[in-house]
Amino acid sequence: MTLHYKGINIFYTDEGSGNPVVLLHGFLENLTMWDAFIPKLSKNNRIICIDLLGHGKTECLGYVHTMELMAEVVLAVLNHLKINKSTLIGHSMGGYVALAFAEKNPEKLNGLCLMNSTALPDTEEKKQNRDRAIVAVKQNYKTFIRIAVNNLFRPKNRTAFADKIKDVVNEALQTPLQGIIAALEGMKIRNDRTHILKLSGFKKMMIISKKDPVLDYSSLIAQTQNNDIKVVEFPDGHMSHIENESAFLINIAHFIEK
Repeated sequence: MTLHYKGINIFYTDEGSGNPVVLLHGFLENLTMWDAFIPKLSKNNRIICIDLLGHGKTECLGYVHTMELMAEVVLAVLNHLKINKSTLIGHSMGGYVALAFAEKNPEKLNGLCLMNSTALPDTEEKKQNRDRAIVAVKQNYKTFIRIAVNNLFRPKNRTAFADKIKDVVNEALQTPLQGIIAALEGMKIRNDRTHILKLSGFKKMMIISKKDPVLDYSSLIAQTQNNDIKVVEFPDGHMSHIENESAFLINIAHFIEK
């Protein structure tokens, strides 16, 4: 389904009925990343998946896609569907968007799950890496995507999940250059949102992987200290929905229905 918003088309899916749950994909991903989970989750819940700006079938809205701008798109879809309260589950960049949404609309949340994501902003080193990534993707788009996707998996899993990685790469290759750069620029300037983890109006969960090549394990654990956050730990990399698929589904289903 599409929603016309600010002159562009926003693509989303809406399946099932019950508690509204919004699934937000990460950088270089799109809503198809959730395909394996929708049949089970939509049995008792209303599952909304959204292609974020410049990803999947959703068009670009300028040259910098801030997390706030992406959160506005999520709100626009929910308003269009007349959904007042929902649970947000965001993978990586999708988690940054969920946090930006929570900052503006805490009263609209039943729950917030950060999946391989962080409430901290980019460090100076990470910002420089984003700039390098922008140069790299302009120079060799396909090579950048292949390397970027491979680097999300725990090294020992890259052979075991070779077919799945190929699928992720093929989906990522459909992301337009402008969408990639706009997301990198947006992630680079995102705010510190650790204060959102202290809010008490909705339930919270963080899915943390011990061998995540992208995020620092000890930093993520520190964010959960003295906060009412359910912590789920997996032994593998950044792609919990692939590397720990069945355990991921069980934990997500439990969080939604609790």
